[in-house]
Amino acid sequence: MDYHLADLSCDILIGIVNEHLRLTCEDKQALFYDLDIPGEQLEKKLTDAGFTYDSVSNQYREMQ
Repeated sequence: MDYHLADLSCDILIGIVNEHLRLTCEDKQALFYDLDIPGEQLEKKLTDAGFTYDSVSNQYREMQ
């Protein structure tokens, strides 16, 4: 898949990411590989938007 992170809103990106985690990826490393997205770039974009990865639920959640 060819996603341009700079072009996606965080609302759309979080939906894509969490759907992949829920349906096809066992962890975030598998997600990075599956979406062919550099992990650092994805992590920064989601962190800047207020999300963090929760390994227990295998989802990105809003920081509290």
